[in-house]
Amino acid sequence: MEREASEKPVIVSESFKIRRKEIYAFGLEMFGFYQAEIYDHHIKKSLATLSSYYNVYPECRFLATKNRIYRNIILDAHLIIYRITDQRIEVLDILHSASSIRKIQSIRKIKINNK
Repeated sequence: MEREASEKPVIVSESFKIRRKEIYAFGLEMFGFYQAEIYDHHIKKSLATLSSYYNVYPECRFLATKNRIYRNIILDAHLIIYRITDQRIEVLDILHSASSIRKIQSIRKIKINNK
């Protein structure tokens, strides 16, 4: 069993921000305003609790490491993939759950600038 995690700040990558907008636009076009808003709210709610509950979510099985720093939040049709560092939680990207393994593995290369 994992020890209780201390709170850490959550930082999101530019890639995540762009893809989230694309998901919203797709939802708006395919399902309408109401459903797009509900799904976007679901994404925001998942991120809101991440600073305290980052150890709750499972390790991303395609990015396995000894210290289990890559985790994913499983939403309806997407995975939010994040990295746990000593200082913060880095939200790297949000991908469709049917994405290729190669695409998921490329997320390791995402760098987030200190701001």
